[in-house]
Amino acid sequence: MSKLYLVPTPIGNLEDITLRSIRILQETEMIFAEDTRVTKRLLNKLEIQKPVAPFHSHNEHKTLARAIDTIKSNTSTVLVSDAGTPAISDPGFLLVRECIANDIEIECLPGPAALIPAIVASGFPCDRFVFEGFLPHKKGRQTRLKAIAEEKRTTVLYESPHRLVKCLGQIEEFMGADRKVCVARELTKIYEEYRRGTASEVKAHYEAHPPKGEIVIVIEGVS
Repeated sequence: MSKLYLVPTPIGNLEDITLRSIRILQETEMIFAEDTRVTKRLLNKLEIQKPVAPFHSHNEHKTLARAIDTIKSNTSTVLVSDAGTPAISDPGFLLVRECIANDIEIECLPGPAALIPAIVASGFPCDRFVFEGFLPHKKGRQTRLKAIAEEKRTTVLYESPHRLVKCLGQIEEFMGADRKVCVARELTKIYEEYRRGTASEVKAHYEAHPPKGEIVIVIEGVS
């Protein structure tokens, strides 16, 4: 019977990959990847040689049927993203949904996802929280920000470094300059950083120190 494994990959530090993930990558017949170059670098470091094919946001609808045919022809196929758990803020969920529709078994391994260490280390309540992923760049962005402004639970966002200051400015605009936030940057990597404070304070810091790397924004819920 064919099976698709969802294998999380490290968000930075390669020591975070599990022994089980390494074994599945060694045993699988082929791997679908968000960026084949990124995945091949990881495989090379793990000394694993496997066929790697692209499955990303630019080709997912076009290649979905072909991907399903490939999975059906294999006993074991793996889906990975560039970093973290597949299908979290990437198109992997489309492949999972199509596999379920085709009675293909799914097995998801536990592993890294940037939102979890970000919210746990933020100091904000994390017993209940909302994950918004990436906000829309244009249409619908203000609507989402207004909803977050009224949210009592902690909210987690992903953001690109070149849009961080703009996003913090919009948090100021829609939620108030005193709304507390935590920006987690480059998690598990050499330059890992947590910047905590009000939206105004954190924005001022990154205006003076333009950020690089992967960004997670955690927003305290409204009182």
